[in-house]
Amino acid sequence: MSEHQKLVHETDSPEQPQHEQQEQTANKKPVSAKIIVLIAWMAMIVVNALANILPINGVDTGAVSDSYPNLFAPAGITFVIWGLIYTLLLVFTIYQFSTPSDEEAAVRLGRVRFFFIISSLANIAWIFAWHYRQIAVSVILMLIILVCLIIIDGLGKTQQLSFREKLFVKLPFAVYFGWISVATVANITTLLVDLGWDGFGIADNTWMVIITIIATVIALTVVSTRMNWAYGAVFVWAYAGILIKHLDPAAFNSQYIDIIITVSICLGLIAASSVLALFGRTLRVEKK
Repeated sequence: MSEHQKLVHETDSPEQPQHEQQEQTANKKPVSAKIIVLIAWMAMIVVNALANILPINGVDTGAVSDSYPNLFAPAGITFVIWGLIYTLLLVFTIYQFSTPSDEEAAVRLGRVRFFFIISSLANIAWIFAWHYRQIAVSVILMLIILVCLIIIDGLGKTQQLSFREKLFVKLPFAVYFGWISVATVANITTLLVDLGWDGFGIADNTWMVIITIIATVIALTVVSTRMNWAYGAVFVWAYAGILIKHLDPAAFNSQYIDIIITVSICLGLIAASSVLALFGRTLRVEKK
């Protein structure tokens, strides 16, 4: 080998290992993120389960809610939706281990992972704040979760997503987003009860009607602008739970007719909007 060849060989040889090292480091980053997502999901499930099994601070999650009676809280059966939410998030957790279809999808998935991890940590912290009756802190944590889900929902327009993304990313977080939207209203209502707010002298049932209308406007806006039928379906479920409690003889026993009428109308509007969003999307896909 000539001196020139030796010089070239010696100059080039260190570059190859360095390039390979950079490539390996880049490949490790998403793998680490995937594992963290799995750990975050598992930690969230364990803490939520222990919250009622132990229970944390000697009281279960529902009992804390019942200790702050208000007109917005739905019937207990409504909360079974958490089982669906955590199952859908597990589906996402498994899916995120797969290889994205393209670079844009990879970037979106990376961002979803990031905000999912933050929301999961906030979810865990919320449990402790709620069980130790730190209601103001729980509202802040709930808002953090809500902001994370708003960002996740807005990361990609439905038309830009692949079928797999719609099924394994969009749907799980749409359902989660919908329920946290409802839960945020309920959490803030609980805070007002905790603070002993008198509602500026306005009757509780009147405030309930106002809150329901505002929440409905938000739901209709999200459903219609983002074609997010699943988000609307969750509101329908939540409003059905509110109706059940208001009609239940053992609860409010139909004493607030104005609330029953308002919730029923709003439920119907959101249900219709969700159906239109679902079939509207289907029609557009078929036209393409």
